[in-house]
Amino acid sequence: MPMMQSLTTLRARSYGFRLPLFTRAMIVIMIAFWLAGLQSVWDVRQWGALIPDELSISTMYRVNTFPLIHLNFFHALFNILALAPLLDRFETEFGTLTSLALFFGPLTTIPALVYIFLEKFILRGNTAVMGASMWVFLLLGAEAIRTFKTNPYLMIGTYHIPTWTTPLAMVLVIEALIPNTSFLGHLCGVGTGYLFGLGYLKFLSPPEKALRWIEARLNLLGRLPHYISVDQKIYGRFGVLPTANTTSSTTPLGLIGSTQRLGP
Repeated sequence: MPMMQSLTTLRARSYGFRLPLFTRAMIVIMIAFWLAGLQSVWDVRQWGALIPDELSISTMYRVNTFPLIHLNFFHALFNILALAPLLDRFETEFGTLTSLALFFGPLTTIPALVYIFLEKFILRGNTAVMGASMWVFLLLGAEAIRTFKTNPYLMIGTYHIPTWTTPLAMVLVIEALIPNTSFLGHLCGVGTGYLFGLGYLKFLSPPEKALRWIEARLNLLGRLPHYISVDQKIYGRFGVLPTANTTSSTTPLGLIGSTQRLGP
């Protein structure tokens, strides 16, 4: 048993050292916000949560800060454990700059604004949400679309279940088993992931030429450890083999292939 625990610790440590730059930065920031939430001088959760009635021009930062802030230790821990491998794969495939541009751009603002619209104007509610689970379900939605293109159905007995429905089933399971999760927030994440996987958000991706210019101008590959450049995507700095064929030569989205809740 001690040997098994030692091997598990070594594997976890090795995996942590292999994480690309953006992924590890997001983990560090989430941990930092959780630590900041331990003090009582500044209410981090009230400041950064996505609260429909609190959103205005001066508080638009909330659409980007809410995935980084968690309600408690276990909320942060489970979200980080779920997010790390998914975000690692995404960044390895699309690059660090692309990941930064998308996750602090359309892949966060779109589901956030959809949630605000549905919660405030359709459901007439004001439920605050926070946590990286929206990112988790967004990436699961994108992966489900990719899987559906190569393996359309999951066979369970005599039933053929479309593989793209897997994230929706997970949303239902999470809603049933874990109290105070945001069913609507998770659905917004899955829906945006579907759009991403189908390529409908391709026009929002930063141009590869501009990314290459920024990388060359700032020498990001030479200065930043664990950075993955536009030209290293798919294989990456760590020798990660591609998991699916990519036929598009353009970078980012060419995926041819209280009332506070723990979610979204």
